[in-house]
Amino acid sequence: MTLVPGNPVGGGEHQTDPDALATRRSKIAWFLLLPGILWLGVFFVAPLVQLFTVSLQSRFPGYPGYYYRDLNWHNYVDAFTQYGPHFARSFLYAGLSTLLCFALAYPLAYAIAFKAGRWRGVMLICVIAPFFTSFILRTMAWTQILADDGWVVRTLNFLHVLPGGHVINTPAAVVAGLTYNFLPFMVLPIYASLERADPRVIEAGGDLYANGLTTFRTVTLPMSMPGVLAGTLLTFIPAAGDFVNMELLGPQSGKMVGNVINDQFLAVPGGYPVAAALSFTLMAAILVLVFLYVRRFGSEELM
Repeated sequence: MTLVPGNPVGGGEHQTDPDALATRRSKIAWFLLLPGILWLGVFFVAPLVQLFTVSLQSRFPGYPGYYYRDLNWHNYVDAFTQYGPHFARSFLYAGLSTLLCFALAYPLAYAIAFKAGRWRGVMLICVIAPFFTSFILRTMAWTQILADDGWVVRTLNFLHVLPGGHVINTPAAVVAGLTYNFLPFMVLPIYASLERADPRVIEAGGDLYANGLTTFRTVTLPMSMPGVLAGTLLTFIPAAGDFVNMELLGPQSGKMVGNVINDQFLAVPGGYPVAAALSFTLMAAILVLVFLYVRRFGSEELM
């Protein structure tokens, strides 16, 4: 009996080439990714390219509302100089609302994860219930809550802790609206991190004679950092570009950069190039801040 090299004895089965199998799996993976790649290309990359080309255009002299294609980098210079205070105001309000969201969300997420028991589902529904109402309607409701004749202002005036006698149309109202609207985006990621944490690890801190604050600082908080980072980004990024809260709750002067972009697109004839440059500048600034933040406080799960 003579054996032919490379052919297995038995005749009916063939050895599978590992390289061919890996190539086939790679093709299947790319085929599954193709719909998502096409979606991002058509609805994300292409609009960004178009937005960038518009940001370099110039207004046509003597024809309001018209512009021509060139390489006008002065639009970006204006974004940094003329509208610099608007960027600073946007990041300030977004940062304050993010800190307030964290201060409110962490105790709530901790209670849902470890203390809620059979009420956990009900509390989670209460957290996500605002999503069933329009963002604009929720913000408009705050115009009534913070109105001068509302119970909030009356209570604060009774306690003599409200300078000026009103809250609406002030920066405090804007921060309050941002905090309320984006609070669920902070609660849910933190809850997800705490919910999958091992309670025995937290209990071990007490067994090692650590007090509650030390256990929280050295055990609980580090375990929940992926959720804290995700919640911070999900809150800060949309808050920095928001314009609805400032439009409905804030003062007429001193707008956020989102309001300027909205006005340039919809109210200023020929304002498309400036609005596009402001949009690109805002996106770049947020990306830089996010990169620095994740590099400083990120974990291996986010890097």
